[in-house]
Amino acid sequence: MSTAILSGELGPADSGCERTSIGRILLLETHAECLRLLRAPAFSVPTLGFPLMFYLLFGVLIGPRHVDAAAARAVLASFVVFGVMAPGLFGVGVTLALDRERGLLELKRALPMPAGVYLGAKLAAAMILATIVSVALLVLALVVAQVGLLLWQASLLLVLALLGVLPLCGLGLLIGTLVKGQAAAAVINLIYLPMSFLSGVLIPLQSLPQGLARLAPLWPAYHLRQLALQAVAVQPATHPEAHLLPLLAVAGVFFAVARRRLQSTG
Repeated sequence: MSTAILSGELGPADSGCERTSIGRILLLETHAECLRLLRAPAFSVPTLGFPLMFYLLFGVLIGPRHVDAAAARAVLASFVVFGVMAPGLFGVGVTLALDRERGLLELKRALPMPAGVYLGAKLAAAMILATIVSVALLVLALVVAQVGLLLWQASLLLVLALLGVLPLCGLGLLIGTLVKGQAAAAVINLIYLPMSFLSGVLIPLQSLPQGLARLAPLWPAYHLRQLALQAVAVQPATHPEAHLLPLLAVAGVFFAVARRRLQSTG
């Protein structure tokens, strides 16, 4: 149950907006959602720890930073994308599926809370966690790995992490409306792990069989990684719309289908 409910700050439906602003309700819901995720070790440990651990191993200890500065930036960009995938997929998909299964979604609908705040808080929490992971990766890259990164490049990566998690949230949201709570994590893993490898995030596309490499643009993470590579000047920043438009389309379709599913099934 949300912090707003426990604190009793929401009045009847006809006076709730007068007593508490929508922004404050969203802030309280987001705070509660962040606490919920961070207090779940099964989510917080791999989501926050795995990207940092893998980057320390492959980007710092045995990485290419001493050989090729561009390659070092490319590794960082890839792990930033890897770091934003879990908050969007697991942070939204698993929690939504569990809320549906436990009846919490019906309770939220019955409360005098503005429409959209429940899902908005989930998206905001995923964006916050994605930003935290990205900041931690940037600190490791700049301080430990001593990757040559300009201020505008680091800033672009953070903006990309903040907004790039949304298409993955859309996918997680759709999965959360389709599967039961206990099966959500397993189903998402069947998408999360293949996407991490087949989109070029964890394995260079050149190392994949040609047939699989050609399918990489089907994954949202592929387009997110291409934008990240352009942000750190590993690739020329030409035609970013070629990757922005697929991400926008993916987010729009997933959110629309998930919204329809929630309205029809609950």
